[in-house]
Amino acid sequence: MEPLVLYVGTKWLSTWSLRPYLALVHVGVPFEERKITLYEHTTNAKIREISPSGRVPCLAHGSLLIWDSLAICEYLAELFPEAGLWPADRAARARARSVSAEMHAGFDEMRRRLTMDLKHDHPGENHTPEALADAARVMEIWRDCRARATTAHPERGEAESKGPFLFGSFTIADAMFAPVTTRFTTYAVPMDDVSAAYCATIAALPGMRAWRAEALAE
Repeated sequence: MEPLVLYVGTKWLSTWSLRPYLALVHVGVPFEERKITLYEHTTNAKIREISPSGRVPCLAHGSLLIWDSLAICEYLAELFPEAGLWPADRAARARARSVSAEMHAGFDEMRRRLTMDLKHDHPGENHTPEALADAARVMEIWRDCRARATTAHPERGEAESKGPFLFGSFTIADAMFAPVTTRFTTYAVPMDDVSAAYCATIAALPGMRAWRAEALAE
């Protein structure tokens, strides 16, 4: 197979870069990572050399370039179907695509006020009503997905989880929401128990731990 090269931005800041990185780590195939430091006077020129949109992330697979985080994840799902980056069930797959697209396109106030910052804590800062409304919608999505990923056994008085992620096992939906879990932690956004547990699940991912360690070293 032709080599996979993922171009990413500064790790303590770049939410978009984190998403396909986690998907690639989950797939488990070798890939090269090349980082472009953001907010320097040469940044735009360096990104333009490899990304048609002038933004990162960008995935190079041989001569093919994919320059959008969700598009990269979709490409990986097609390239490595055995990795299960989308749920196998059609209805679950449709919901996973829906919530991923909502995250990709929405939550403007949360993005603006609660920016990703893996190096510093900002408890209580920028808790505007609009940002918290976006956060509430995110947690609503998480609770709904986790409830659907749990099978009830009323006869035994218990419930059985299909796995700790939004759709049981890790999917693109988890990659899309992973940066939000860091935002909630950084800004100490009040969370329900389900959401707090989900944030802990994402934080424990090997890929997430590796990304955070490298971010702290930047």
